[in-house]
Amino acid sequence: MVVYDDAHVLDVVGPLEVMNGAAFFLPDETKPYSVSVVAAKAGSVKTTSSLALIADQSYADALADPEPIDTLIVSGGVGTMAALKDNELLAFVQKAAARSRRIVSICTGALILAEVGLLEGKRASTHWFWSPILEKRYPQVKIESDAIYVQDGNIWTSAGITAGMDLALALVEEDWGHDIALNVARLNVMYMIRPGGQSQFSAHLVAEKAEDPAIHDVMQYILKTPSDPLTVTALAARAGLSERTFARRFKEETGLTPAAYVETSRVQAARVHLETTSDGIEQIALQAGFQNAERMRRAFQRHVGVSASEYRERFQKTLVEADNIRDGPA
Repeated sequence: MVVYDDAHVLDVVGPLEVMNGAAFFLPDETKPYSVSVVAAKAGSVKTTSSLALIADQSYADALADPEPIDTLIVSGGVGTMAALKDNELLAFVQKAAARSRRIVSICTGALILAEVGLLEGKRASTHWFWSPILEKRYPQVKIESDAIYVQDGNIWTSAGITAGMDLALALVEEDWGHDIALNVARLNVMYMIRPGGQSQFSAHLVAEKAEDPAIHDVMQYILKTPSDPLTVTALAARAGLSERTFARRFKEETGLTPAAYVETSRVQAARVHLETTSDGIEQIALQAGFQNAERMRRAFQRHVGVSASEYRERFQKTLVEADNIRDGPA
């Protein structure tokens, strides 16, 4: 498992916990996987959640080990953009991949695989938020934006965060069989196959997949006018349906209630303002359809895990770097 500063801790421990879970269902003393956490140097590595991971090997130590690598896993996180400029890390991934039976990326780790040429002509997935960046920087990669994970030959890539656990479960099934994987899924309270794709987490992707014309029209209206009073009454009237029928058909079409979709759309609208403008938080809250900054803060905590202010601080600089590192892959 390759880690680096500001890797997402769940991108590391989530897949490893799933893979280690196979031990509970194998004969005594059978160790399903022998794991080595690798970083620029052995020791503490800072993650985005302020927890420290302990790398037990440096890149040099790992390459000096004569044993072949079964599975090379590259983690993701907001530190990925800095990692793309880390020549030592990139060289390690390229050399280690050549010795690996199977190559895996979690979340934004796909950008690292793409940077060293491993995804050229390959199908791949990453976090839906980062898919446009991957597509822009590496046009030779065939992005599957709705996939939870993708296997193309010996290369596996996953969508964001918990999708890495879904991918890890698929690896367990490939290595140890369906019955063991099913038990691991139960142990971790996971679906064996998660229902739906990444589109359920992105308002724009949900709208693209809507087949009911009336519901599709309403969804596009919500995306274009987030600051309007988007009540169920108003939306049902636009669709020409009773409120009850509208709410039922909307849920059938999207898997979300109208209110949940409106909030998701408003969070995404606010994100665009936070990323691309210097407008104040209160002003952005009103532009995105929230009554005030406090309501937007709570919505961001539910959907993104941080406040709107924290989101701006963490991601605006990262997105600028994504466009400016260079126009395309090396």
